[in-house]
Amino acid sequence: MYRWEITRAALAQRVFAIIRTDSYDRAAATADALLSAGLTTLEISLTTPFALEAVTTLVREMGDEAVIGVGTVLDAASARMAVDAGARFLASPALDPQVIATGHRYGIPVFPGAGTATELVRALELGADAVRLHPAAAFGPEWIREVRDALPQAALLPAGGLTVDDAPEWIAAGAVACGLGTPLTEGDRETVAKRVADLLPRLGAAAG
Repeated sequence: MYRWEITRAALAQRVFAIIRTDSYDRAAATADALLSAGLTTLEISLTTPFALEAVTTLVREMGDEAVIGVGTVLDAASARMAVDAGARFLASPALDPQVIATGHRYGIPVFPGAGTATELVRALELGADAVRLHPAAAFGPEWIREVRDALPQAALLPAGGLTVDDAPEWIAAGAVACGLGTPLTEGDRETVAKRVADLLPRLGAAAG
């Protein structure tokens, strides 16, 4: 797929799960529960042990049925390793031009982090495919609404401190998708499945 096609697929459900665990096995089990529940976009954080091995396995198993990306990509070396592992997108809480350049060199969308309007504009100038507001909980949905009044072209992805309950508020404020970690991923398979099934239609309704 082309970069814009991957971006569109990654954001289609208006939510991506952020998997950050203490082991490969736990990451694999969490990913399996989420994918089985119908979620189509997952981000495996590089803070997870053997994260890249997990990404390679998931990409091989899911093919084009899911979009598997790598998160917490902080430098060009990590970006290249993520690409080599099969990542379909790169995400970061920070803004590093080399991460964007590396992802784009290999046709991979990059979602860097920003915490100010200046960083957001800089990310757009560098060609970010969408910009991650992190930690979003420190700002609130109103920040999205106000920034998009001035920068309506900005595709914003709030992540960090969001909950399943308030995610639709962020979408209604103008976010293109929300990144959810533990509030979405924790629990047994039945709990995760119910949470995903309840959340997806609420996000769709919030998007109008």
